[in-house]
Amino acid sequence: MKLSRQFTVFGSAIFCVVIFSLYLMLDRGHLDYPKGPRREGSFPQGQLSMLQEKIDHLERLLAENNEIISNIRDSVINLSESVEDGPKSSQGNFSQGAGSPLLPSKQLSLAVDPEDCSFALQSGSRNSDVQMLDVYSLIPFDNPDGGVWKQGFDISYLFNEWDAKPLQVFVVPHSHNDPGWLKTFDDYFREMTQYIFNNMVIKLKEDSRRKFIWSEISYLSKWWDSIDKPKKDAVKSLLQNGQFEIVTGGWVMPDEAAAHYFAIIDQLIEGHQWLEKNLGVKPRSGWAIDPFGHSPTMAYLLKRAGFSHMLIQRVHYAVKKHFALHKTLEFFWRQNWDLGSGTDIFCHMMPFYSYDIPHTCGPDPKICCQFDFKRLPGGRFGCPWGVPPETIHLGNVQKRAEMLLDQYRKKSKLFRTTVVLAPLGDDFRYCERTEWDHQFKNYQLLFDYMNSHPEYNVKIQFGTLSDYFDALDKEDVTSGKNSQSMFPVLSGDFFTYADRDDHYWSGYFTSRPFYKRMDRILESHIRAAEILYYFALKQAQKYKISKFLSSSHYMALTEARRNLGLFQHHDAITGTAKDWVVVDYGTRYLVVCNPSEQERISVVSIYVSSPTAQVSSASGKPVEIQMSAVWNTANTISQTAYEISFLVQIPPLGLKVYTVLESANSDPHLADYVLYNGNVKDKGIFNMKNVKSPEEDITLENSFVKLRFGQSGLMEEMVNKEDGKHHEVKVQFSWYGTTSKKDKSGAYLFLPDGEAKPYVYTTLPFVRVQHGRFYSDVTCFFEHVTHRVRLYNIQGIDGQSVEVSNIVDIRKEHNREIAMRISSSVNSQNRFYTDLNGYQIQPRMTMSKLPLQANVYPMTTMAYIQDAKHRLTLLSAQSLGVSSLKNGQIEVIMDRRLMQDDNRGLEQGVHDNKVTANLFRILLEKRSVVNMEEEKKSVSYPSLVSHMTSSFLNHPVFTMAEKVPVPTLQLLGEFSPLLSSLPCDIHLVNLRTIQSKVDGRHSDEAALILHRKGFDCRFPSRATGLLCSTTQGKISVQKLFSMFTVASLTPSSLSLMHSPPDARNISEINLSPMEISTFRIQLR
Repeated sequence: MKLSRQFTVFGSAIFCVVIFSLYLMLDRGHLDYPKGPRREGSFPQGQLSMLQEKIDHLERLLAENNEIISNIRDSVINLSESVEDGPKSSQGNFSQGAGSPLLPSKQLSLAVDPEDCSFALQSGSRNSDVQMLDVYSLIPFDNPDGGVWKQGFDISYLFNEWDAKPLQVFVVPHSHNDPGWLKTFDDYFREMTQYIFNNMVIKLKEDSRRKFIWSEISYLSKWWDSIDKPKKDAVKSLLQNGQFEIVTGGWVMPDEAAAHYFAIIDQLIEGHQWLEKNLGVKPRSGWAIDPFGHSPTMAYLLKRAGFSHMLIQRVHYAVKKHFALHKTLEFFWRQNWDLGSGTDIFCHMMPFYSYDIPHTCGPDPKICCQFDFKRLPGGRFGCPWGVPPETIHLGNVQKRAEMLLDQYRKKSKLFRTTVVLAPLGDDFRYCERTEWDHQFKNYQLLFDYMNSHPEYNVKIQFGTLSDYFDALDKEDVTSGKNSQSMFPVLSGDFFTYADRDDHYWSGYFTSRPFYKRMDRILESHIRAAEILYYFALKQAQKYKISKFLSSSHYMALTEARRNLGLFQHHDAITGTAKDWVVVDYGTRYLVVCNPSEQERISVVSIYVSSPTAQVSSASGKPVEIQMSAVWNTANTISQTAYEISFLVQIPPLGLKVYTVLESANSDPHLADYVLYNGNVKDKGIFNMKNVKSPEEDITLENSFVKLRFGQSGLMEEMVNKEDGKHHEVKVQFSWYGTTSKKDKSGAYLFLPDGEAKPYVYTTLPFVRVQHGRFYSDVTCFFEHVTHRVRLYNIQGIDGQSVEVSNIVDIRKEHNREIAMRISSSVNSQNRFYTDLNGYQIQPRMTMSKLPLQANVYPMTTMAYIQDAKHRLTLLSAQSLGVSSLKNGQIEVIMDRRLMQDDNRGLEQGVHDNKVTANLFRILLEKRSVVNMEEEKKSVSYPSLVSHMTSSFLNHPVFTMAEKVPVPTLQLLGEFSPLLSSLPCDIHLVNLRTIQSKVDGRHSDEAALILHRKGFDCRFPSRATGLLCSTTQGKISVQKLFSMFTVASLTPSSLSLMHSPPDARNISEINLSPMEISTFRIQLR
């Protein structure tokens, strides 16, 4: 679906309004108590005591590593001399980084507890019965005609098979409502969804045997706000008596390929919190019938939220057939990395083509369609197989009952029990009262007939999803031998999905990349706003600042959460562009925010309107700046805007204030430019050299790496400064066309016309090389791509990888897709690795028996290839489709423009392309692996440097410009909420203020969500630029915050639905590797 523009604007507005006011709020907390004795949250004077506190804390934290402490002491001195010197708050005990950008300090080693390395070495669920990597090797993918069940096989049975144990059938009425697809969310609600709910209340009450399930809370909440109390009471009583069930209960049914786990969790919490407040129900069964492929991340998140069962539908037809043959369509889904069975969740895979009625009663759609009573003759649509349904009456009930029962029996032969699930619904079903009557009355006549004839050995009824799973559990317990379940254990994922022939749904991994990028930026902004909001709320409560407490910020935050939630829907997750705002004349405060839980040293860039701009730290000391040209076109510079960049060192989750003003004394380091294959006439204040074409290779370098570029400005080689080794890392662009067959690529499908063709240019592109104090870059201008490679000249994490930015414009193309290919000397042997939802890594095999499009997989945040000595990682700031079609290659599809529909219901191609910015980082790491056989394991992990690079890429430091406030207001120079960085492997997913029981209000509690990442230690630990250590997943609660005390911290289920029976206040957080845990926290 296309989201309306106001969603985008609103997301940005939330970010600006909420964060600005929060920052001023945090300042007020300080201003109300300018004098007097030291108290919680105020700042002591005296730099010596501050430094002493910092060093003392570090010595406690890293007592075992004296070398690191001496290095950090050195860099404290370096940094205070070279970057800034203002008085710092002792509220944050921070190591002072890694020296000035051009004067490398002593190398920082990374302190990793040896125990923390053992997990990645031993990990991998060796005890799965079914490993999806093996299944792909086994399946021939030959697609023979299976008869009535086209993609399957003939099913037969004996009539006496159910003599001992009758068949038990649960027919589950449902309606799948996309929150925006062919129409907008509001249009769907107005024209269809509200009537489904209104009729449900009436029709379910008519007969207590009727049942109905619902999944999308976005629609339910909209309807709830419009109805009266009697209707609300009716819904509650239907829920109470088991006629109505909420399944999954997220804000939407999220996509599982492009969505990041932050956003999946967020929309799950939003739905579950709404349900708790309004209906008091806790969903327990997952229902995902429409996402295009399924991720084990979703299984893990549901398990952590307290679910015991889940259902999936869109899985490759050959996998379904294989599972049906082996009766493994129901299984316990276990995470690849799980060494035990703690992540197991029971999963039901629907066996046939679709979730509509023709494909859910049994293997023959021609027969099943005759039992979709919305298609009765005289209606708006019939059965494509040519035989319509018949209204059930005494004269035909026997024949019709036996026809339907035959399908249920055949379906049951694909499973291990005598319990059958038969969903009864489709998209936007049950809108009209007539459909409720036709479906429920006709089915009830069939049920009554079957149930009254014992010779059929069947018990059939309407049911909810949980009714089915409860019956199944009972059966598993009774027939389990030695308490062993009859169901197999499976590990792996279900990408890439194909619904028929060679129709692989790998196109949507990239479709509309503009929105995919925007989605990631909004996630980062909303997360930052959430965290700052809770801190500001606590300060406001402490200092009784009524203006903030009575503000509507929380309602605005809730609205932003819900809009982001709608974005994660499987027809929506589609991204952003960043508007530069020029900071004009006059003094401005610049608030710099670090949304990461790690202290960081980063380059911040802003636009100013004067070449004499100066930046000062909070204490008034000028900060060194790099001034770069702002380019109106490839070879024209702006005469009214300049970019200034400077180095900031910001505490974790902290804020720092700088002033930007005009000054005659400003002395910026001007960037130098060399321009190839073109000309710049007006050079302004900059030193620019025009060169016809490069006679020697173009190079960029910092203290970690040297890059070599060819004449076209594309990177060709990386040289590791530590050992001087040269590595081929070649960047190229290429085009895919679409097949000449009848079915062509569209929004969902990728159906290329063969291998990619090289991107051809007849003349060398204009190439712009910039050398600056804090960063240098090479930009080349092709017709469809402006490609920039940037190297940061700093000692932190950002200096170790290469930033790649592509501005893609294919708006004039027809049926073409543009890809970026990185070719290297890494001997990857057809193996590559992609992340799933930013949460875990899934190994992949490029298979020659599959068509090209089947070897394209979703990449949410990273993909890598490796051999015994090196790993090459492409880190991404947006979800896209990725492949490794040849040895040593990573290829990412950046945009697609397709002129036709691909016959999957959208009824349009993809031709609303925008100019799209893609952002990546390339990281080349040395690794030490002895045994390459280990590489064949079903699990892999990024290094800590890779994790941190990804985190910084997806949560960049951001700036907020503010006019100088009234003279009486004195801003804090720094806000440092944490005592120190969190351990390197622990990520603060969110600190989300929990709703109160009153509409639009907040409670005093927040959900603290933490993720302990699994990481591979077999990479060098020196000179990592990481200012943290690992602690075996332990965090002392009282040592977390500097400006707040923890009044209470209790464990909770992931989405706050459940508290463990023994939930009590804890003083130490203890996380296992890969674990995501939620805690209810109250600060004061």
